[in-house]
Amino acid sequence: MSLLAADAELVSPISGRMVFRGTRDLRVLFTAVYGSLRGLTWYEQVADGSVALLRGEARIGPFRLGDAMVFELAPDGRIQRIRPHFRPWLGLSAFAVVVGAKMARHPGVVLRALRAR
Repeated sequence: MSLLAADAELVSPISGRMVFRGTRDLRVLFTAVYGSLRGLTWYEQVADGSVALLRGEARIGPFRLGDAMVFELAPDGRIQRIRPHFRPWLGLSAFAVVVGAKMARHPGVVLRALRAR
């Protein structure tokens, strides 16, 4: 969490409409996400100025999930915006069901993300 700018945001890979903002809401989201994934491994990191890319793979239930995560960095080098890109469709669908159920326990966070744009 210390790598995030105070006003950091994450654009949902499931619904490009939803934007989770602020460290409090992002902590709730990250707890749901990383508590659901198994075998997470990051393979490649590429950075160029204020943009960085991290590629990884994990499992959600029996399904493989690949991620190319794009980070936009603030001038101080902390993460300003996160844009995950998941594949394949089956892994993304399983992710949506599992993480969506966990996030449903936090309706305030979900409603703020829906109003974000």
